[in-house]
Amino acid sequence: MKITKVETLRPLAHPSSLWILLHDEKGNVGLGETFFSASTIEEYVHAIAAPLLFGLKAAHPENVQLALMPYVGFQAGGIEMRALGGIDIAIWDLWGKRLNAPLAELLGGKVREKVKIYNTCAGNSYMKKTSVQNSSNWGVGEAKEKSYEDLDAFMNRPAELARDLFDSGVKGMKVWPFDPAAERTAGAAISQDELDFGVNVISQIRNEVGDGMDIMVEMHGLWTRPVAETIMNACAPYNIFWFEDPIRPDAFDAVANLRQSTGLPIATGETSTGRRGILPLLQQNAVDYITLDVQWSGGLTEARKMASLAQTFATPIAPHDCTGPVALAACTHLVLATPNALIQETVRAFINTWYQDFATGIPPIADGNISVSDAPGHGVHLQEWLFKDKEVIVRTSKG
Repeated sequence: MKITKVETLRPLAHPSSLWILLHDEKGNVGLGETFFSASTIEEYVHAIAAPLLFGLKAAHPENVQLALMPYVGFQAGGIEMRALGGIDIAIWDLWGKRLNAPLAELLGGKVREKVKIYNTCAGNSYMKKTSVQNSSNWGVGEAKEKSYEDLDAFMNRPAELARDLFDSGVKGMKVWPFDPAAERTAGAAISQDELDFGVNVISQIRNEVGDGMDIMVEMHGLWTRPVAETIMNACAPYNIFWFEDPIRPDAFDAVANLRQSTGLPIATGETSTGRRGILPLLQQNAVDYITLDVQWSGGLTEARKMASLAQTFATPIAPHDCTGPVALAACTHLVLATPNALIQETVRAFINTWYQDFATGIPPIADGNISVSDAPGHGVHLQEWLFKDKEVIVRTSKG
């Protein structure tokens, strides 16, 4: 498999998104995707990665990993790793098209036909502007379409949102009502009023739909360990499915101590880089669910190894996706072919708005479950208008 052309598309109206297209000598095209720092990754792809790809006689996943894993990049989830993630997904998609096989088959074959989803309760414009993870980038009220402003809803109308999701067949939802308090104190303290506000959001959800709804509490790694423990214990009576990233996942000992002191389920891993990033968490029994990110961990090649490592420790995976239609498709193929996959994250505010604006072939969702088609590769294709619009930066490198 010889790469002859590398193409990138970066929409100015959605500056965190970057799509990578790899063309082979037979005319097949593989589509990858990455998210955050898009313009910087775009430059890296063309200036550094493309010449290396052109030099490969066989551009298969493991060969690409070796070629694009530089000394200064393999220990960080930064530009090199996210570029590799997007390229790796494109390589797998290209491989699937050459063999006329869906990714789930290339990943070992389906062990299930569908998997349960949960809804991350973001709004249409959440995290759209920059890479900053705080309320300045929540995008509440900015979108023209208001029907999926789930972030505003969980902060102000949590029971109404829970009922809407539950009645649509979605039986899991993730919320982050404590984040503003963390921003105020850099995670060092939380007032009683702030604690009460967040707990009230969760209690309203539970009171409205009962225990039939799995509630995930996202904490974005913003807290010190003592305050994280306070928040988790305050929420414990409401049967929380997991607490996600209560503290930074690379604080391995602290995460393990938090898991031991609270006895409550912890999910983490989306910002951990590869197997070596999650191994200490698994060894110390610090994590109950691995929320690996297929893009940020270096692509499907590394993500499936992370899943296998987690299985060694009898730990389920629940892949992260708040980043784009291609990542969602890649994740879905992975969970359908992975024995210890439990659930797939989705964002209905994205799937029903900008995912569809940019792409076709998005994995179908029905009755709270997601599945894939039999299309070769991951099945997602970019809308044709992207290649012609003046507000989309298209760059090409040829071998």
